Amino acid sequence: MMTRVWFQKLIRQPYALTLLLLALGWLLTAFFQIDYFQPRNFSNQLRSYLPLIFLAVAQTIVVIGGGIDLSLGALMTLSSVVMVQVFGANPGVLETLAGIILGLLVATLAGAVNGALVAYLRLQPIIATFASSSLWAGLALFILPQPGGIVPQSVQDFVRLTIIPPFGLIVIGIILLVWAWFLGTRGSRSLYAVGGSPQAAFASGVNVERVKLVSYATSGLMAGFAALFLIGDLATGDPLIGAPLTLSSVVAVVLGGTRLAGGAGSIIGSIAGAIVYYILKNLVAFSVIRTGLTPQWQTLIDGTVVVLALAGPGMAKLFNPARKAA
Repeated sequence: MMTRVWFQKLIRQPYALTLLLLALGWLLTAFFQIDYFQPRNFSNQLRSYLPLIFLAVAQTIVVIGGGIDLSLGALMTLSSVVMVQVFGANPGVLETLAGIILGLLVATLAGAVNGALVAYLRLQPIIATFASSSLWAGLALFILPQPGGIVPQSVQDFVRLTIIPPFGLIVIGIILLVWAWFLGTRGSRSLYAVGGSPQAAFASGVNVERVKLVSYATSGLMAGFAALFLIGDLATGDPLIGAPLTLSSVVAVVLGGTRLAGGAGSIIGSIAGAIVYYILKNLVAFSVIRTGLTPQWQTLIDGTVVVLALAGPGMAKLFNPARKAA
């Protein structure tokens, strides 16, 4: 009985379809790539997903609050090059800690700047963050003009940790535990209220500007963690690597069932959406290779997948029988 109630509650969640797609995607991947779920290979795959997972979480926090952040990829890049430069040529313990802390701090402050532009200067989030993305990208190029730098072996070993259960699953579990704690706080209620109706939230005594500022700052911190796992995996810095992940984070959020209008959503769906996004790309790449198509076809199919993912919620409403009856 308890299992049935739990299942009925699960299928009513906006991310239920995403979880189904995740299960189906993993089944197809296991069929085409027999060694996909071997412990080491599966752990490596999850590790490569972590930067986008953190960016999807960052984007979800902002979107729930009624905003959007088109600078997350550039912000992650800025944080990563700051870390690499502070590490230096012969990083010790102090240089490693200083690089990580400073990189996370820079990402958080940059996120707070985005929040201030939106909350206090009343700029449209899509315009403000699109403009700031150029600023963060320019700073990243100034700090590290070309790919390079050394990532401490301790950071690489931490990110590439091979254990059972896979380290990536442990990181995801920690994120979900923190989210579960956050949902029980007053801050979560304020965030959802601001995203649903800023006017109603203000009338209820919520400091709308502060909530928006904190949401963008927290989003920046998540981008900083994305940068840490990215450079730990790549073992170097790259001032141009983050740009494509901005759109990917939005796609993951939409796939996860979070509405871009704000006031609703969950990071559970966004995390699943990020994994589904990578699985779809892997399946497309595998299909292109097996059919002998040129690489240009993969780009075209990838773009089609992104458009369908973004259009999916609207198409579902369009063909919803209940909506037609209304």
